[in-house]
Amino acid sequence: MQVLTSLILGAFAAYVGAWYFGSVEGNFALLLFLATVVTGLYWLAERFYFLPQRQMAAIALEANAIKRNDELSKLGIAKLDGNVSEAQKNILAQPWWLDWTAGLFPVIIGVFILRSFLFEPFKIPSGSMIPTLMVGDLILVNKFHYGLRLPVLNTKITEGTPPQRGDVMVFRYPPKPSLDYIKRVVGVPGDEVAYLNKRLTINGQSLKTDALPEFFDEDAMRYFKQFEETLGDKPHRLLNDDGRPAFVPGADEFEFKSNCSYHIEGVVCKVPAGHYFMMGDNRDNSLASRYWGCVPDKNIVGKAFFVWMNFGSLKRIGSFN
Repeated sequence: MQVLTSLILGAFAAYVGAWYFGSVEGNFALLLFLATVVTGLYWLAERFYFLPQRQMAAIALEANAIKRNDELSKLGIAKLDGNVSEAQKNILAQPWWLDWTAGLFPVIIGVFILRSFLFEPFKIPSGSMIPTLMVGDLILVNKFHYGLRLPVLNTKITEGTPPQRGDVMVFRYPPKPSLDYIKRVVGVPGDEVAYLNKRLTINGQSLKTDALPEFFDEDAMRYFKQFEETLGDKPHRLLNDDGRPAFVPGADEFEFKSNCSYHIEGVVCKVPAGHYFMMGDNRDNSLASRYWGCVPDKNIVGKAFFVWMNFGSLKRIGSFN
């Protein structure tokens, strides 16, 4: 078992190393699932086989020691060398290969359940959601709000609450589902979404938008026009970049692209059933649905709702719209 365990742990280490150095495309959900299964099997083996075997060996050691003591006592030898209790401790102790497998199972399954069905942490890597979310924000995502999903497969097993306009949602990027993206839900199934001349219209109704003081982006060292827009029943802030054109340059080929019409002023899309139209709050600096299409329900990861840490600015901690 020591050799087999060494090979298994080595395979995990090799995969993580290859992922770190970019040799393979990592899948943390799959890695955590496999770690849970493997350590769970070792935990069961320890509980029902290895531990009982060690306990029997410890009992046998004590019985043999008592028998030996009795035999030596008959020969007039009263004082014996050796510490049976210490020897029993050594026998009952888990070997290293069980420490690193069965011993880790309670922690790993706790993380697996928490991450798969309750809350998952993410780090904001880009500025596409500025000013709502900043680069470096560590956020929590509610994994059950839109319905529970099976880990790895992402198959929905409960209905939950359908995504609403204005929700900030994490999803699997349709052109490359191994990547997680975060954007705001702008259009739900059946909506006609128009983004023309940098103004958003849903089903022919322009959204209420109020100008705010300009926003200074410390990374870009520039000021951007800032607005407050009411999408759904909650307002949120957004940015516009006068240096970017209103039209969409170089939209990809994607499913249901025929539902969209592109113009010099922007784009109009009819959101297909079971799909959602997504946009970043940094409107002109966000690779969003107008470039690669709507997000299918099967790609949903969860609803983002809280910044739990930003090491560059503790003031960022808190909920957001």
